[in-house]
Amino acid sequence: MKQNNQKQTLGKIGEDTAATFLLSHGYRILERNFRARYGEIDLLCETNGTLVAVEVKTRSTDEFGLPEEAITPKKLREIQTALEYYCRIHGCEALPAQIDVIAIQTDALGNIMAIRHHENVTG
Repeated sequence: MKQNNQKQTLGKIGEDTAATFLLSHGYRILERNFRARYGEIDLLCETNGTLVAVEVKTRSTDEFGLPEEAITPKKLREIQTALEYYCRIHGCEALPAQIDVIAIQTDALGNIMAIRHHENVTG
């Protein structure tokens, strides 16, 4: 249980950091943790007329590789399906849309060591 709580805390730190990063780069946050039966989108944003589904990956160790290396083609398909569903229910199908990944690395104390923004990621 303790490890799961640490993972959730790290994930929340990552999402908050990513949201702040995106806001500082002119993105508008539309929704956080959009859930559909198809999957979840960590952050839904808009920038320059483009709808952006953002997957945030945060790691405190490189034991399992870089955070962005955890994004599988299956995960991208789930995000894409959830994004299409979001567009259907919010009437934004006409907007260009993309998936971005924000990879965050922290030290053991949760201090941010690196943030990498990968735009328009495809499988």
